[in-house]
Amino acid sequence: MVWAVAAVLLAIGEIFTPGLFFLGPIALAACAAALTAVAIDNVAIQLIVFAAASAASLAVLRPLARAHLRMPPSLRTGTAALVGTRAVVVQRVDENGGRIKLGGEEWSARSYIPGEAYEAGQHVEVAEIKGATALVYE
Repeated sequence: MVWAVAAVLLAIGEIFTPGLFFLGPIALAACAAALTAVAIDNVAIQLIVFAAASAASLAVLRPLARAHLRMPPSLRTGTAALVGTRAVVVQRVDENGGRIKLGGEEWSARSYIPGEAYEAGQHVEVAEIKGATALVYE
């Protein structure tokens, strides 16, 4: 009965420590020890089963769980997804303004580098989006 209670407590502990996945494999080892206790009334053997099952479950399950818990690189959405994309100048772009075709839409644009100007038909790259204006460079 002690092993079953330990398994439940360890499982509850795992729930309250997200991302670590340390107590869960040990809870499984406590379950293995509880099953051993049902079959064998020797505490030393139960402890050996618990230690071996703990080591095995941590060695096998924890790396698998940690690989699945890693967050993928954040996905850029909205205007942040446009940074680094290529665009075509529709109307001359300088530090005062202009127009570009970006992702099938026409955007207002300014030169990212002061003093630079880009003529219609030139290809530029989006360095930053400020409000509804793309800051571009060649």
